[in-house]
Amino acid sequence: MAIELSCPNGQTVLLLNVDSASVTQPVTDSDSHFLAWTPDGSAAYLKVDSLGNPRVVRALVEGGQDFIPVTEFTYDLAPSLHEGEFTFTFSRGLGQGSELWLATRAGKVVEQLYTDPYNYISFARFSPDGAQIAFIKIPDSQTPFTVGELWVMNRDGSNARKLADADAGHGYAANWSPDGEQIAFVVRENPGDERANQSSDALISNIYIVDVESGKPTQLTHFTEDRAETPFWSPEGNTLTFTVVINDRMEVRIADVTTGEIRSLITVSTCCPAWMRK
Repeated sequence: MAIELSCPNGQTVLLLNVDSASVTQPVTDSDSHFLAWTPDGSAAYLKVDSLGNPRVVRALVEGGQDFIPVTEFTYDLAPSLHEGEFTFTFSRGLGQGSELWLATRAGKVVEQLYTDPYNYISFARFSPDGAQIAFIKIPDSQTPFTVGELWVMNRDGSNARKLADADAGHGYAANWSPDGEQIAFVVRENPGDERANQSSDALISNIYIVDVESGKPTQLTHFTEDRAETPFWSPEGNTLTFTVVINDRMEVRIADVTTGEIRSLITVSTCCPAWMRK
């Protein structure tokens, strides 16, 4: 498990072995930010030394690291099912939008898949079969929290299309169902509230599910004053877990996708659920 900590000298990533409870720190001489795991779990992609010599490395669980020769402006990275293949996303600066590229051979060969001069492309994620890529568009503006869009396209960049409006700016990723037929994501319910453009505390949001083929959305939660955060599918694809903030108190809830039943997972204040796959 990768754990990212906020420390006085910057962010630090730790690797926790959940079987032995041993902890290692793959980068010790500068800040580091977690980007993604390799598909086999043998290494993690990290953004390192952001203010000094920014670069992307592949930190091996067993020790050591490899330099990944992609632009230092990379802020998002998503591995595919194929060894050494991943997408990376970067921006050349405020007001210049962003670009999504595909890298093969561990970054030695790259090609542009998609560019948008008006939006930041965020949370690009391959479908379970690797045939499609979903991503969130965030308007390239100085407004910290806005309404964005959920898009999907083929893995070669073709047939890019909008699926739905989605919350943007809060860091809520959209997630594919295990069968690749649906995507769960967060929708902002008060788009006209200027306070919510500036403060995350004013956000009212819910979890929606969209059918990828038809584009038909289904509202899963129905909060009217609270904030639902990033949903995570169970390995079987029949339930979703997510954090909800109610009166500044965070708790984890679980939703049955078929029946729509929602219940609290535990009663104490907590957040940030994740499914363990063995």
